[in-house]
Amino acid sequence: MVKKQNICLVASAGGHLSQLLRLKECWSEKEIFFISTTEVVRTQLSQFGKVYIVGESNREHPGRVLRVWWRCVRIILRERPQVVISTGAAVGCMACFLGKLCRAKVIWIDSITNVERLSLSGRMVRYIADLFLVQWPELAKQYNKVEYTGAVI
Repeated sequence: MVKKQNICLVASAGGHLSQLLRLKECWSEKEIFFISTTEVVRTQLSQFGKVYIVGESNREHPGRVLRVWWRCVRIILRERPQVVISTGAAVGCMACFLGKLCRAKVIWIDSITNVERLSLSGRMVRYIADLFLVQWPELAKQYNKVEYTGAVI
C-alpha cells in the first residue's frame, strides 16, 4: 500500500488563507493539515483535515514570533509533511523553513497584492523554495527562481 503524501497548508487568516483555499482542487485528494493564525478559521478548515492554530505574529512583536515559532516546530515535527505549501505571511515563512529542515518540498505562492516587490516572507523563503510562484508576470522577471503561471484570484 502506498502511503498518501502528507501536505502542510499554511497561511495567515484573511487574504493569505483565501488565496490558499482557491487552490483546493490541487490538494483535495491528498492527506493534508492546516496551520493558521486565528481560531475563527478552525471550523471552515476542519472540513478538509486537521487544523492547528498557532496565533498571530509579526516582526514588531518578537515574543509572539518566538511562541508561534515554537508551536510550528512542534507541529512540523509531529506531522512530518513531505510538502509545505504557503501563501504567507510570517507563519508561512516559519513553516517553510521548518519543513525544509525536515526534508519537505517547499512551495511558496506570493500574494497577489505584491505587485512591484516580493513580500518580506517571500524574499526569505525564495532561497529554499523548490517552487516559488508569483501572481504578476512582471514580478517574475525581476527575480531568479521565481515563476509566473497565472493568478490565483
